Amino acid sequence: MIARHYRIERDRAPSIQSWKRPLEREAEQFPSDVVVDCGWGRLIFAHTFSDNIKLAHTLCGEKPGQRDIAMYLGDPHVVISIAPQELFLDPSHTFRLWLDRYQPGASSTNGFITRKLLSLQDAKLINDIYSKRHMVTLDPAFAWAQRNSRVLTYAVAEDCASGRIIGTVTGIDHAAAFNDPENGSSLWCLAVDPQATQPGVGEALVRFLAEHYQARGRAFMDLSVMHDNYQAIALYEKLGFVRVPVFALKHKNPINEPLFIAPAPEAELNPYALIIVNEARRRGIAVEVLDEEQNYFSLSFGGRTILCRESLSELTTAVAMSICDDKRVTSRLLAKVGLCVPQQRTAASRRENEEFLAEHKRIVVKPARGEQGAGVSVDIREAKALALAIERARAIDADVILERLIEGEDLRIIVINYEVVAAAVRQPPQVIGTGRHTIAKLIEKQSRRRSAATGGESRIPLDQETRRCVDAAGYSLDAILPEGEALTVRATANLHTGGTIHDVTARLHPALRQAAIKAARVINIPVVGLDFVVPRVGGEEYAIIEANERPGLANHEPQPTAERFIDLLFPQTVQQSVSAE
Repeated sequence: MIARHYRIERDRAPSIQSWKRPLEREAEQFPSDVVVDCGWGRLIFAHTFSDNIKLAHTLCGEKPGQRDIAMYLGDPHVVISIAPQELFLDPSHTFRLWLDRYQPGASSTNGFITRKLLSLQDAKLINDIYSKRHMVTLDPAFAWAQRNSRVLTYAVAEDCASGRIIGTVTGIDHAAAFNDPENGSSLWCLAVDPQATQPGVGEALVRFLAEHYQARGRAFMDLSVMHDNYQAIALYEKLGFVRVPVFALKHKNPINEPLFIAPAPEAELNPYALIIVNEARRRGIAVEVLDEEQNYFSLSFGGRTILCRESLSELTTAVAMSICDDKRVTSRLLAKVGLCVPQQRTAASRRENEEFLAEHKRIVVKPARGEQGAGVSVDIREAKALALAIERARAIDADVILERLIEGEDLRIIVINYEVVAAAVRQPPQVIGTGRHTIAKLIEKQSRRRSAATGGESRIPLDQETRRCVDAAGYSLDAILPEGEALTVRATANLHTGGTIHDVTARLHPALRQAAIKAARVINIPVVGLDFVVPRVGGEEYAIIEANERPGLANHEPQPTAERFIDLLFPQTVQQSVSAE
């Protein structure tokens, strides 16, 4: 990718005065050695330190599991030279919004509101978003205790329909923190739930904080953004932010490791392989990438080597894999031991197919072999749609299954070593109308967000199945969706076609746990993702739709899927893993 160059504003860049040390301007009432605890780490205002050695030692005093940042350094190269093995220059750009130039945006709710923190539960939900974004979490009690602080401001975006927190941002008032003569403020930890359907959440949170500090009479609002986060940079530039020559230092720790070391050879693996190899490397297990394109790698430890393709390893037998590969075989084996599965048959003649549809009224059509939702059509109700669905499925596999539609929530249960490790409800992709954008444009925006959140693994295809679902709802892709209206644009909840995934492990009924473990034992498979349809996650009723021999272990935060996978492969590293956490 060709690097972009951003104009650095020089006519209103931070003045030399702002980087003078307190001893050089004793006449000013300016506190020294200012550090603000933000919950996820400390923001160290480097220009308030009179001594570079003390500044370096302060940054090296970072607590485990935290991420400290030293900003506004006058001599970053000098501070690094004091502790070159511990400190590094953060590869981020600083952008500034001059608040006297800022113009509030047009008011548009888009189905959510932005507001300050109102409860301890809000603070807990902020952590959920941080976890999904692989950010350092904070103690919710700390955030809640700051609700009346003049220094720290925690803001959230709330979904009007569900009350769910879908975004968050943190602000720091420099004037309140240390009587900043530049009268500034800064924005930190902007994060949007990667599964939020509403467009414009990030922009709304930035505007909320800008208007908050504008009302306080602050001169500017700064933020730090990774140099290659082009999507975020484009948003900030649209809002009027300009680059300024401000730099930050960080402490070398496991959280920051990708920022100060060269990319590992496996950097091109997809998120499902990467989550495993990262956990393996953390435990000192050697990783060799065998084929980047198809995500094959080997793990070696203590004289033992295991070959893997994502979560499929040598521990899964060819027989178990072949059982999962053919959904008809999976269904028959599970039914034999009393597990609940939906009625199904292999597509045959047109008459037989239509008889099955007439008997069950609403059915699912899918290839007997296939993955990632390819060729699957859900909620087929009439003969013409049935014929088209069979044709699409046959493009994936010659054998096609007709299956009675079971209504309920789409539940994925991950079983590793015959224990339930994670459970998540998968929901079909939705878009929320703005009253301005076409459905096609909304899908494009949502697809871009899903792709960014999943390392390119999740996108909403503008294919025949998407058009069928949109048409069935009474719209076309060129139609303008009314503001606030939710539209499900695909019937399947598969992650690869834009579906979202929501952790429900703690709510899972024991009967569902037992059914998942029993299914894994019947197949005799050590790692499996079982797809259930359930009326309620907390209830006993279920139907098992299929079993996946190579389930994606990413996107199940906060459950330790990769950790349990490595425990299975190399049990001798379990204690080593625990002690490192």
